[in-house]
Amino acid sequence: MARRRTKKLPQEPIEVKIEKLSHEGRGIAYTDGKTQFVEGALPGETVMAKFVDSRGKFDELATVEVLTPGPGRVEPPCAHAQLCGGCSLQHMESERQIELKESVLLEQLQHFGQITPDELIPPMVDQTTGYRRKARLGVKYVHKRDEVLVGFREKRSSFLTDIRQCEVLDPRIGTRMMDFREMLATLDARQSIPQIEVAAGDECVALVFRHLVPLTEQDIERLIAFGQAHQFDIYLQPKGPTTVHRIWPAEGADRLTYRLPEFDVTMHYHPMDFTQVNAGINQKMVHRAIEWLDPQPEDRILDLFCGLGNFTIPLATVASHVIGVEGDEEMVRRGSENAKFNNLNNVAFHAANLQADYTQESWASEGFDKILIDPPRSGALDVVSRLSRFGANRIVYVSCNPATLARDTRELIDQGYKLLKAGVMDMFPHTTHVESIALFEK
Repeated sequence: MARRRTKKLPQEPIEVKIEKLSHEGRGIAYTDGKTQFVEGALPGETVMAKFVDSRGKFDELATVEVLTPGPGRVEPPCAHAQLCGGCSLQHMESERQIELKESVLLEQLQHFGQITPDELIPPMVDQTTGYRRKARLGVKYVHKRDEVLVGFREKRSSFLTDIRQCEVLDPRIGTRMMDFREMLATLDARQSIPQIEVAAGDECVALVFRHLVPLTEQDIERLIAFGQAHQFDIYLQPKGPTTVHRIWPAEGADRLTYRLPEFDVTMHYHPMDFTQVNAGINQKMVHRAIEWLDPQPEDRILDLFCGLGNFTIPLATVASHVIGVEGDEEMVRRGSENAKFNNLNNVAFHAANLQADYTQESWASEGFDKILIDPPRSGALDVVSRLSRFGANRIVYVSCNPATLARDTRELIDQGYKLLKAGVMDMFPHTTHVESIALFEK
């Protein structure tokens, strides 16, 4: 395939009038009939913007000055918002962000078959700063400055942003960015640590340091001392994910926890496990999903793409029997651990390839009254095409991609289900990520 020839871009900023927003939250302007996507601009604004890319049918620009502010513009809560690529909507008030996400959901449903839910529920919201409990932070030693940078990439760049504090990360992490930098600068291996995985539970925070060379005893001692001083669990990752191991604390299970108090359950997980990044929204999401399923004491319920049991375990506190199915065998083991810890004997976890025909598996033989599905971004077309065989009268679909939710909704409707309710959940404030939930009934 021939590479696209780089076009020389105009160097001087231009003045543009923003007419509307794209699905990605960029302002849209038109100059001489050509569409221009303008990062950092809102409808109704006039801005000065510089070119960052130019193609045959559209240009891409970035705002450098707002000449006429539009409705909904706010001062970003983070000092690094204009440069850091971790967030893209901090200049937009939260209510407008939600409106954008709702419009994306509804437009995708319309696009995939003129689908409209009977009811668009109020958006699910929580705190908009200090919410993020999981992240991968880049690390870079800058030789000329003899300094270590820690944080997210700059917008449209592979360079790390010079972050002093992150406002969206859990404060136990976000307020310690300079502590991370100063500690890493003391390590002999400071040039060979490319990233830190951070995971925050209700009680503990874990840091997983990826290192490309073996660490000296002195470096290990420095990392342990850092963990002791700031109450972090310290893990090392010398190679792939299976090499992750904890060096501090020296004893106890390598698990973090979070509570779902409404159901009186505690979830245990490894720092590298997938968990929802927003604890506040997660509690509300679990409540909503189970409320919509309306489990009865005699119900048999199926939870597909169950992970470590985020929905499965609380469902088991109110239903007769719950089956959690997941493609990742490690997550299946974690789900079983959580069932045992919470003294639940009416729940079972199974590993299965959900892209294949799973309806003949032993756990599927009795059918289900209700089904919950929480697939990855690619959706679950293969899965939903087989769901009608179970005879479930209700399905709750939790989605992290409105396009695949809309596609799968079309399939469920073709199988005889009706879309009763849908709405967005602000799992990732200040970003264009759209998380949503939908209720289907036979």
